Amino acid sequence: MSIIELFLIAVGLSMDAFAVSVCKGLSTQWLKPRHYITVGAWFGGFQALMPAAGYLLGSAFEKYITKYDHWVSFVLLCFIGGNMLKEGFSGEIENTSPSFGASAMAVMALATSIDALAVGITFALLPNVNITAAVLFIGVITFILSAVGLKIGNLFGAKYKSKAEIAGGVILILIGLKILLEHLGVINF
Repeated sequence: MSIIELFLIAVGLSMDAFAVSVCKGLSTQWLKPRHYITVGAWFGGFQALMPAAGYLLGSAFEKYITKYDHWVSFVLLCFIGGNMLKEGFSGEIENTSPSFGASAMAVMALATSIDALAVGITFALLPNVNITAAVLFIGVITFILSAVGLKIGNLFGAKYKSKAEIAGGVILILIGLKILLEHLGVINF
């Protein structure tokens, strides 16, 4: 997996966390440095943890699904991307708790990182994926984009939430399609 593909996956996965961070920024009148660190650490940490867990799960079942791994990857990424597109086009504004406490942040971090579990399963099925580098990269990108989302939400409101979810969904669907087409021999990158 190339660094560009990994970067695109990291950005795509972080769009849910970015969107929730925008909403948190809307609900917080005065942001302090600890708010950026809290949001980034929770979302980035869970976005790194879930693909690692998915990778372990996928590795356990790899021998049973190797023949169909490209289809599994394609379906998982398209499903995640499709859900993100649906949320992005719905235009609904989420009510986000203004709390930065552990219980509120843990629930939001878990909710925004479930799709990363499925991507971790996909990583287990792909050749040449350095899972340590991948999860660290995903975590760092999510940390940064979550902190940026918090500030954007605080400054501009919900203007970018839907666009972020749509962009993330399109990126994940295109990567799933690329994996499938490469495996079928239609394209060769």
